Amino acid sequence: MPDTLPKFVAAAVQAEPVFMDREATVEKACELIDEAGRSGARLVVFPETWIPTYPWWHTSEHVFSGQHFAQLWRNAVEVPSTATEQLADAARRAGAYVAIGINERDVATRGTIYNAMLYLSPDGRIAHKHRKLIPTFTERTIWGFGDGSDLQVLETSIGRLGGLICWEHEVTLAKYALYAQGEQVHCATWPAYSMQNDHIDFGMRQYAYEGACFTVSACGIHRGSLPEEFGGGAVHANGGTAIIGPNGKYLVGPAYDVEEILYAEIDLEAAIREKHARDVGGHYARPDVFRLVVNAEPKPALAFASAADLSASHNSRARLDAPTQEAVVDRLEMVRAYLGSLIDRIEADGDADTHEGLAEALASIDMAAAGMWTRD
Repeated sequence: MPDTLPKFVAAAVQAEPVFMDREATVEKACELIDEAGRSGARLVVFPETWIPTYPWWHTSEHVFSGQHFAQLWRNAVEVPSTATEQLADAARRAGAYVAIGINERDVATRGTIYNAMLYLSPDGRIAHKHRKLIPTFTERTIWGFGDGSDLQVLETSIGRLGGLICWEHEVTLAKYALYAQGEQVHCATWPAYSMQNDHIDFGMRQYAYEGACFTVSACGIHRGSLPEEFGGGAVHANGGTAIIGPNGKYLVGPAYDVEEILYAEIDLEAAIREKHARDVGGHYARPDVFRLVVNAEPKPALAFASAADLSASHNSRARLDAPTQEAVVDRLEMVRAYLGSLIDRIEADGDADTHEGLAEALASIDMAAAGMWTRD
């Protein structure tokens, strides 16, 4: 019998968090996950840094406020923690995958916050965590930088699941990294400022079309002003949450100015039909001309190493593959021949000092060609 592809219901959440209150926001998230689960959703996506809030003040005169940063840090989420356990348990009750934006507190230095997307699985586990590669503009006063170690697509029972955060959708190579891993369902998270309505509209439809994948785009919403202790400034964020098919057309939404959970059926066979014309990581790629290399190594600021580790690292960098060795030796032989002719001419002119220096250089080249020389 032929293979069958999953069909399931996805949910995109558009709701306000409980501003700067981790516990209350986690509780609200669990209630919304329960609601989506009762409606049959097997994937639930929340907006960017929904727990405990998006830091709206970074575009105001309070951008450098250490007090605001410290309050965000106190309400940020450590992974794992009691907060993630509560979210994972809600995902288990709902029988759904959950992708939710969090302010992640770094447990190593305890001084950095990351903009992260946390994935929970239907069996109540943390499935994955992705940190935003590069915070946008003044967001860099709030969050640290992610790396390529978590730029992965998840193999799940509902298909290949990936995600990017806000303006990571303008990092073209990050998008291609997910496309080329065969992403079938994309989770997109946004704050989302009202001035971004058109940007999110065309950006999400383009992503779905280009990747021939379903896109579940969860946008934040904030009504009214910030609390007085955060400057009291007005925030204009009216959402734009939607679910888009692999042909770039809306399945539901976009929704504006309301708290709502949007639902749509995902039929992965529709993505296969679209990939008949364009599989940008497969038959519609030219790896003989263009190839993307992702550095997937974590980039910790601190690593302890023994003398043996350092020596092994140096030796591994010093070793060259056979074709490179041959090319190096060929080039050294050319240089040797040139230096040899210089020595002959200088010897004839009687310049002993220069002759001796060139002779030492020639000996070094001979050693290098024999594989006996290193830069040390």
